Amino acid sequence: MPAFVCCYIVVVAKTLIDKLWDEHLVADLGDGGSLLYIDRIFLHERTGSVALKELAAAGRRVRNPEQVFCTMDHIVDTFPGRGDTTRVPGGTDFITQTRAAARAAGITLFDIGGDDQGIVHVVSPEQGIALPGVSLVCPDSHTCTLGGLGALAWGIGSTEAEHALATKTLVVRKPRNMRVRFDGRLAPGVTAKDMILALIGAHTAGGGVGYAIEFAGEAVRSLPVEARLTLCNMGVEFGAWTVVVPPDDTTFEYVRGRPYAPRGETWDRAVERWRALRSDDDARFDAEISLDCAHLAPQVTWGTSPQHEAGIDGVVPDPAGQADANRRRSMERALEYMGLQPGTRLRGLPIQAAFIGSCTNSRLSDLRAAAAILQGRKVASGVRAICVPGSTRVKRAAEQEGIDRIFREAGFEWRESGCSMCFYAGGESFGFEERVVSSTNRNFENRQGPRTRTHLASPATVAASAIAGHLADVRQLAR
Repeated sequence: MPAFVCCYIVVVAKTLIDKLWDEHLVADLGDGGSLLYIDRIFLHERTGSVALKELAAAGRRVRNPEQVFCTMDHIVDTFPGRGDTTRVPGGTDFITQTRAAARAAGITLFDIGGDDQGIVHVVSPEQGIALPGVSLVCPDSHTCTLGGLGALAWGIGSTEAEHALATKTLVVRKPRNMRVRFDGRLAPGVTAKDMILALIGAHTAGGGVGYAIEFAGEAVRSLPVEARLTLCNMGVEFGAWTVVVPPDDTTFEYVRGRPYAPRGETWDRAVERWRALRSDDDARFDAEISLDCAHLAPQVTWGTSPQHEAGIDGVVPDPAGQADANRRRSMERALEYMGLQPGTRLRGLPIQAAFIGSCTNSRLSDLRAAAAILQGRKVASGVRAICVPGSTRVKRAAEQEGIDRIFREAGFEWRESGCSMCFYAGGESFGFEERVVSSTNRNFENRQGPRTRTHLASPATVAASAIAGHLADVRQLAR
């Protein structure tokens, strides 16, 4: 009697992160580490020059230079008529050395004065360098921004960048999976920036440590791509290794026609593949969080961490009510640095400066939102207001729409693209103990200047506050 052998194929449900990981897995190293293939590498002048110089000094070349890109963004001057001169000590050397190293390596450089220069995490998606499903690394912690397109993207150090340049691989320990659901629809005046600040405030700046996170839910699906990039940008402020939003038709329409995006039949095949980049219905996550966005108010930070935040109608909390001694001391230090007292109302707190820019909120949609508030209004007396577009393309598109005129007529400085005063590196800064409302991602001590006091908010809230002369509720000015 013939023998019959029954074979059972067990199909394991996977999360989106699992799928992206498996697609790029070169080898399981058996010690908890995985060797991952890196599709694209992006550098900038502050750290990229170090990796390129060390690689050349070791006698190694860039593998696949056509898949490596570099931009000038972190320490470039953003004043009109700029060149290689910068206010950052030693900054000119970084710029000239990066230019020389990039040319010698044969990689694509988006240089000062070029049409495509800009902040690395703004340039990458607008050029189509970051795409759904690709793996991309950059020696910058906010590389997770690109998860907004469905890319597997994370920040690395200069030494790792050198390794990736030479081998197109990196050794990584796989993080756990988390899904964060943002439920409900956002009310007018509430943005992706408010969503991510609310998440960090509710679950702390360490809530995502050890995880790769998928952002899901109705509020996320309804966001345009540039807002998804904002949401993912501050995933690192939540402590995550990386974050990702499943790509959909909104993503595909954003990517279509961009310089480095697929075309023709290749585009059709790419979209077919990208449609499979979603978590299986029965995929299991190691942790799940839900946040109700239906009644979310515009958010603003009060302290020196993104987790120090509250709704604009809220008050500065009292550290005495915090049971954990370490958190209590941290809050007390933050209040001392910020010059605030418990119970102080956030709305109405006077400011001396306002800043719109950074890889978090400097895209065309951000500038449009701020311009809608600024149009026909003036920045309050005594407030210095600055807008720095995220890329030269963003700047020129805004100028074609007349957005620059709205900013200038309101009293904002209109700058060239770059990171600018998102961080202080010894160059330009806001004043000593000046209170600034900023669309950036970090409000750490001295982040925007020595003893400068930074309140994080959305571009629309920054614009409303600049007009009012104090932290303001954008919902009261929205037309």
